Amino acid sequence: MNRIVATALLIAGGLLLYFGYQEYNSFGSELDQAFGGSGSTNAIIMLVVGVVAVILGGSRLVKKK
Repeated sequence: MNRIVATALLIAGGLLLYFGYQEYNSFGSELDQAFGGSGSTNAIIMLVVGVVAVILGGSRLVKKK
């Protein structure tokens, strides 16, 4: 069961990283960066949550009992 959860976290984290990266490089986000100095808040949240999910999923898969 733990391997299933870890694999799901890795897949979900990878998807969040992909879509967060796409959002960060979108036209609207580019405008935010040009005028506001930072990227879209949604993109940053997706990237951070994606990194955390990948780290948690990877550590659960590598962890030996």
